[in-house]
Amino acid sequence: MQSDDASEVDATVRAVLADILAIAPDRVARFNESTPLFGSLPELDSMAVAGLLTELEDRLGIRIEDDEIGGDLLATYGSLLRFTKAKSLL
Repeated sequence: MQSDDASEVDATVRAVLADILAIAPDRVARFNESTPLFGSLPELDSMAVAGLLTELEDRLGIRIEDDEIGGDLLATYGSLLRFTKAKSLL
């Protein structure tokens, strides 16, 4: 993956988090690899997960299988970003 592609995925993941969870973009911009997500962001509840993952699929042109969804995927911003970058390479 080229750095432009990686930056584009990062920007898209941040935009999806801001849009779907109604989080201020400046707050999402401060997320780093270790920023906890599920269980730490009240906006990211079990109902929001499906919408978040569907929007990531749509915007990034990826397919997320049910068996790929687990606690580790949404544990931190870094884990979500690594997953989406890896899916974008396929």
